[in-house]
Amino acid sequence: MIHRQSLLLSCCLSLALVSIAQTAGGQAPAPPVSYSSINELNQILGNLQQASQSTLADLGHLRIDKWKTDSGTKRQTEADVESIQKNLQNALPGILNELKASPENVALTFKMYRNLDALFDVTSSVVESAGAFGNKDEFQGLNRDLGALQDSRRAFADRMDRIALAKETELGQLRTALQAARAEATPKKTVVDDTAPPPKKPVTRKKPAPKPATPNSQTQTPSSSTTPQQH
Repeated sequence: MIHRQSLLLSCCLSLALVSIAQTAGGQAPAPPVSYSSINELNQILGNLQQASQSTLADLGHLRIDKWKTDSGTKRQTEADVESIQKNLQNALPGILNELKASPENVALTFKMYRNLDALFDVTSSVVESAGAFGNKDEFQGLNRDLGALQDSRRAFADRMDRIALAKETELGQLRTALQAARAEATPKKTVVDDTAPPPKKPVTRKKPAPKPATPNSQTQTPSSSTTPQQH
């Protein structure tokens, strides 16, 4: 239970940080997936597909109507069987195909883990009822299927831990790059000091007025001995 809660918290945190980074910095291209990671996923998916086919076959062999129990328990078990069949035939194949296309997608890996977790819980209830009210063959077949589902669930939990750790490292690099991008995009503010005195206006010096022209000393003046003629 503690491991499951830790895994859920780690996954939710990783998904939230990825969403924030993509919203603020845009959708970054996914890094290439290593061969070992793809090989590991293919092996897990192959085992899960085998477990799914075996579970569907064993569920089809159940004769719940012949169990020695009350009608309420029979109806509940039949409803659980129908739920498991719908999941294995419809929901699970869709998630498998999505994971093959995006092997290290955090959201899809977490989605698969949650689906297997729900399948395991419902299948456990059917196995308990088969052990209590069904025949030996019904119980043994479903009990083997339950063990295979448990192995697949643990395998995805371990893979989820590894992917989450890798994503935390990647997110640390994204946060650093995002902070640097924000620092470059933030406009610089100009600080105005209102307490400083206003600048002095430049003093305009007036040009001196031109001096009056001096009379020419060589200009002749009328002679004082000249008198007007009397008629």
